[in-house]
Amino acid sequence: MALGGAKIMWKYVKTLEYPVNIKKKDLRIAKYLVTQYGGSNGELAAAFRYLNQRYTMPDDKGKALLTDIGTEELAHVEIISTMIYQLMKDATLDEIKKAGLDTHYAEHGKALYPTDANGVPFTVAYFATTGDPLADISEDMAAEQKARAVYENLLDLTDDPDVIGPLLFLRQREIIHFTRFKELYDEYKKKYKNKM
Repeated sequence: MALGGAKIMWKYVKTLEYPVNIKKKDLRIAKYLVTQYGGSNGELAAAFRYLNQRYTMPDDKGKALLTDIGTEELAHVEIISTMIYQLMKDATLDEIKKAGLDTHYAEHGKALYPTDANGVPFTVAYFATTGDPLADISEDMAAEQKARAVYENLLDLTDDPDVIGPLLFLRQREIIHFTRFKELYDEYKKKYKNKM
């Protein structure tokens, strides 16, 4: 398969980008953490945003960056999913009810389903693609900053080092993604200054 003349190759390594080994059940933080799975500022929305926007980038550099970061966001979905699974492992129905997850259980049992922390289901309305590279990259920078802020809020809600480690890693990746998008934005603004 080719994208802009470049070959796309996938290599799936069956290990998480950051190891997750949560030993202590905590349904409260699992309920909050699901927002980074299916919420408006979460990893799933970011992956779809970037993987869709890449097609209208004006050059292979932009397409490659959005492909790379979009693919990494899918890896982050796996990290978040693993964290939620481990935080809820062996939860009893009584614990599920006490954590306020009984409405989720009614429809999905113990399966993971993309929602925000309030139970609002994921929707593609969480992201946009305009076809204007500068507008789209501006949205991408904002998305990374919002995700960073959510990770910081989640860090405030836990004292479990097994949860904090992956959250710090994911927060740092948001900062790096923002930096890469800012570099591309500045380059495009200069390169295409009267064309966009």
